[in-house]
Amino acid sequence: MADAMDVWALTEWNKPLQKIRQPIPVPTGTEVLIRVTHAGVCHSDLHTAEGFYDIGGGKRFYVKDRGIKLPIALGHEILGEVAAIGPDATSVALGSRQIVYPWLGCGSCTRCSQEEDNLCAAQRGLGTLQNGGFAEYVVVPHPKYIIDLGNLDAAVASTFGCSGITTFSAVSKIMPLPPNEPVLLIGAGGLGLSAISVLRSFGHQFILSVDINDEKLADATRAGATKTVNSSGPSPAEDILAVTKGPVIAVIDFVNSSSTAALVKGLVGKGAKWVQVGVMGGSIEMSLVENIFKGLSIHSNITGNLEHFRRVVQLAKEDKLSPVLVKTMPWNSVNEAMDLLKAGKVTGRVVLTK
Repeated sequence: MADAMDVWALTEWNKPLQKIRQPIPVPTGTEVLIRVTHAGVCHSDLHTAEGFYDIGGGKRFYVKDRGIKLPIALGHEILGEVAAIGPDATSVALGSRQIVYPWLGCGSCTRCSQEEDNLCAAQRGLGTLQNGGFAEYVVVPHPKYIIDLGNLDAAVASTFGCSGITTFSAVSKIMPLPPNEPVLLIGAGGLGLSAISVLRSFGHQFILSVDINDEKLADATRAGATKTVNSSGPSPAEDILAVTKGPVIAVIDFVNSSSTAALVKGLVGKGAKWVQVGVMGGSIEMSLVENIFKGLSIHSNITGNLEHFRRVVQLAKEDKLSPVLVKTMPWNSVNEAMDLLKAGKVTGRVVLTK
């Protein structure tokens, strides 16, 4: 194995990634070194590269304030081969193909002890606080953060570490529901399509997908959505309520902007569960008393935990999870992939392959 690796790194905020050379890490203790073969490209990568999030009221949250230091290789949907293992990493075979859980925590707090690394206040995730899948090699701190690929499609499975667990976690927050109760999904991009697959694996039968793009809505129908509504029309709320036959009690918003939140606010009924996933940003004003009388539950969903990771992979291995639409591109086309995603020209998920 060579001593140095190629890294497509963010070297300057809001600029194209640059290919640089860095030393290949040497695993110690329980660490596992993964040679990346597949890396998904996510909207979160775009926000990180831009350097900020819109938090409403004309304010921005700058990602450098999270402790992200440049240069950094983005990419948190990771799959690859075990290239080396530390002396304390047991039951991991060299050369085996592994799906990676990227949302690493500190390893010692209450959340991490509960295997909820995604909720750790001292994040050190792959592709955010340390090199991710846009580097040739990544270091995973312990074998519990990887699952053997088995016979799964590698391109699809690489998305499980973000798209898969995020949608599984979000869907879990609205369950249990009768199969015919309308579930409203805002956004028919990669996550929206993944959510349809997860809902169908739960046996759910009434899935309404909403988007402003007819082509993406057609993708949602092919993925198994029961109904679709284009919300760019003059009366989106009325159009949605006509399909659901009244206020909805289960909504997952994969866009989560000021406009989609305002739309959802006018659609939810008593006891509704509203799960916010997307990070397009903004804010809305809400009446606290109205929320109480409505019995509204608002859940903020940040990826998923290790149990969600295991459950998603198991569903896929049991052939209960329909594969999401994936567009593969060469690993060196990362900037082109990011541009396509930013322009809204991606169907499903983009996965870089080596």
